[in-house]
Amino acid sequence: MALTTNPLADAAAALNEIVEATPTPKRRGTLLVVDDEDGPRQSLRVIFKDEYDLLMADDGPTAIELAQKHDIDVAVLDIRMAGMSGIEVLERLKFVKPEIEAIMMTAFETTDTIRQALRLRACDYINKPFDIATMRAAVSQAMQRRTLESEIHSSAEKVQELLAELQNQRIEEQIAKTRGDIYASIIHDINGPLTVISGFVQVLNQRLNRNARMEVEDLEFIKDRLRIIARQVGNCIEISRRYLGFLRRQTSESAPSVSVNQLLRDLDQLARVHPSLLENEFAIVPLAEDAAVKINGTDVIQILLNLAVNAFQCAPLPHRVIISGEVLHTPLELTRFKDGPHDRLMNIESMDNTAPLVKFAVSDTGPGIPPEVLPKIFQPYFTTKGPRQGTGLGLNIVQRLIKEGNGALHCHTEPNAGTVFTVYLPGAPLAK
Repeated sequence: MALTTNPLADAAAALNEIVEATPTPKRRGTLLVVDDEDGPRQSLRVIFKDEYDLLMADDGPTAIELAQKHDIDVAVLDIRMAGMSGIEVLERLKFVKPEIEAIMMTAFETTDTIRQALRLRACDYINKPFDIATMRAAVSQAMQRRTLESEIHSSAEKVQELLAELQNQRIEEQIAKTRGDIYASIIHDINGPLTVISGFVQVLNQRLNRNARMEVEDLEFIKDRLRIIARQVGNCIEISRRYLGFLRRQTSESAPSVSVNQLLRDLDQLARVHPSLLENEFAIVPLAEDAAVKINGTDVIQILLNLAVNAFQCAPLPHRVIISGEVLHTPLELTRFKDGPHDRLMNIESMDNTAPLVKFAVSDTGPGIPPEVLPKIFQPYFTTKGPRQGTGLGLNIVQRLIKEGNGALHCHTEPNAGTVFTVYLPGAPLAK
């Protein structure tokens, strides 16, 4: 397969090749014959034994049991039988396997039985004694209908799988794009200390080359500059170690313990230069007591950045957006969270509700989220913004990353009073 520059197109082409290359195994159709008289059963066995897999039942309960155990395509049922009538058997069969095609046969045709059979979606109605050609044509047509319906259902499933794969691919691309922005900020962070180091190294070289003999003041000058260089080198090492683990996608057990307040400082740099900030008032309130989180650090930044951008864009007029943090030393009382017109709680089933927890709140003073919109905001591609303001993936990505981190997300909104997104993540003591 030739690769293009479009990952979504590549994914679609790859899936299409897999679907086309996978041979669909052909099987003989399965025909169920239900009649309390042995003669008609044996006649139908002789007629169809070479064409289909046959199942025989002399009463309703046996037919229903066979339908529960086998994949039946078409059933031929006698209407008048001892015990359960053919109409009753048809009704039960449709309950067990709605896709079964049914052909009714009887020697006592009435308008009422025809009406009942049609109501239960029988595809044909044949009188006894039946004509072989008529019976063959009826069964063949019913088998064709069943095969067509099966192929349509299978194709629909493949289309849904393809759409799901394309959707996941697009979401992963969006996550990668934001992560690229974060790493660009990291490079900027490291560039500052490196510039200082480079400058002081040049000064030292000039001082050393200018003086043949080293005086006391020269030594003190060099020592002082070396201390500054060492401090800046330490800063570079700290930054690189902090984010190298994130780049490798380390698990929470092996990831380095990173200061939440450091992550908030890094987030502040990204948010301050984001084009969506505009004239909005923005502030980050750090944790009063610093802590760590058991989640990839770039995921924390991406979660909070997406929520901040969502808050920036919630209204065209300038408004206030605040991000704050808090350490919770007791598990959440989950019973106090109730979904309603103003509240939505996500990922509670997979949450690690073990203290300590780190709570992040992203609040805005915008117009709030209408009750009819609130249940939809985490759906992929759902957006109330213009086409140039977002992809409709931001909140869905937030939910995914929080779920992967065993956290929970609560949204509380009031009309004309703003919205607060609260993120709860498993915390940990900050490593010394």
